[in-house]
Amino acid sequence: MNNEATKNAAEKFAALIEEQLKRVEMMKAQGDFVDYANKDNIIIGICGGDGIGPIITGEAQRMLEFLLADEVAAGKISFKVIDGLTIENRVEKLKAIPDDVLAELKACDVILKGPTTTPQKGDGRPNIESANVAMRKELDLFANVRPVKVPEKGIDWVIFRENTEGGYAIGSEGINVTEDLAFDFVVTTKQGSTRIAELAYDYARKNGYTRVSLVTKANVIKTTDGNFLEDCHKVADNYPEITTDEWYADIMTAKLIDEKRRKDFQILLLPNLYGDIISDEAAEFQGGVGTAGAANLGKKYAMFEAIHGSAPRMIAEGRGCYADPCSMLRAAAMLLSHIGYQEKSDKLTRALDICSFEEKKLTITGRNTGCTCEEFGNYVMETIKGL
Repeated sequence: MNNEATKNAAEKFAALIEEQLKRVEMMKAQGDFVDYANKDNIIIGICGGDGIGPIITGEAQRMLEFLLADEVAAGKISFKVIDGLTIENRVEKLKAIPDDVLAELKACDVILKGPTTTPQKGDGRPNIESANVAMRKELDLFANVRPVKVPEKGIDWVIFRENTEGGYAIGSEGINVTEDLAFDFVVTTKQGSTRIAELAYDYARKNGYTRVSLVTKANVIKTTDGNFLEDCHKVADNYPEITTDEWYADIMTAKLIDEKRRKDFQILLLPNLYGDIISDEAAEFQGGVGTAGAANLGKKYAMFEAIHGSAPRMIAEGRGCYADPCSMLRAAAMLLSHIGYQEKSDKLTRALDICSFEEKKLTITGRNTGCTCEEFGNYVMETIKGL
């Protein structure tokens, strides 16, 4: 028995426990959500990321400036461009989010963020945490909300993924006890589970949804997933008009492709890892992850993003100008809704549906066989003018 290895692992685990207990106390002390209606000036941060990120994020910024031109002129809205979230800068600083970049992010109210590259084991780069995971933790963006809507297939889903706990909470803090034994950790708190459940059920009530499906593997991951399930049911008790059912994550992946059963689903409420996997599967029905945007919501900050990666190969092959901006444009629509401009959000969403699924005068292929990112953006803007 390797007593020294066991001791070292136990000490690291104890430090992680202390860190998470402090986080629990911070959650207990939180106030209410920001009321944007009472803010004199809303600062929208534009953070391009890397790879194709700056290209598609720039197109989304152009769309927001087009839709919010009057508000910008009146001083109600301002934009702040934030560089420094490239993989090169993060590797150089050995931080998921360099300190100066984090300070700029915290000076904003809401953030439109492009895809970022995350190093993986064996690629020759340092083991720095995902910028997405770090941003969610630093800004306490506890809810990842991903809508998927395909009317002709009877699909109208909104996925609420817990964003700051589960298997991703301390994903870079695993322990190699010996060369033969390694551990990673799953984190679940009562506060974390309760607040994502409250947000999901409140959304369901306000938007006319009648069913919330809880998705876990509580039959196998009994403690953390079991606690998540129990805490969600306690919240559900306050929403008696909403039906709550339970699904195991593996079965849910199958039922989403069941043409009869998938029409029954409305709100899906999941821990972090399952939410990541299932929301990507769900996005395929809408045309793939390249078409889907996501909201990351906290009580003070909010961040809106694409759900796909940074596609460095497109840049290496000189195809960046043909990147599909739809994911970031849909994220921009969610941002508009969040800060109180629902009519503008609806117009952008409707225009995207027309351009992507109905008229389809231009097609994005990722290559010179289709239109460029900017050309598609122009198409959407012209469509909005006609609505």
